[in-house]
Amino acid sequence: QVQLVESGGGLVQAGGSLNVACAASGRACSNYPMAWFRPAPGKDREFVAFITWDSRSKYYADSVKGRFTISRDNAKNTVNLQMNSLKSEDTAVYYCAAATERKYGSSWYDRIPEYGLWGQGTQVTVSS
Repeated sequence: QVQLVESGGGLVQAGGSLNVACAASGRACSNYPMAWFRPAPGKDREFVAFITWDSRSKYYADSVKGRFTISRDNAKNTVNLQMNSLKSEDTAVYYCAAATERKYGSSWYDRIPEYGLWGQGTQVTVSS
């Protein structure tokens, strides 16, 4: 059974750091782009960060740029999101997702329909 499992969420004070991880099992996601999303008011989920299979391209939402860093270890089939300088508005459930196609490009990475496999999410709570 193919699964994405997130871990590493928790409670942290504003200004602090947290690393959340996504592990793939049952399928080698090392050949696919991966991304992180989180719920947002008025939306199902909003894009947070993206990385291609070869780590050649990375994209971030404006709200997290300069504070969050996405990385991956294909040998371990994992994707990480290092979150620094956390703010109360970063409080959310963070979901990792695997894209359905192996492709580059900057026009599609923030679109939910481009991702066919999702994890169950990990809660990040930032206290002010």
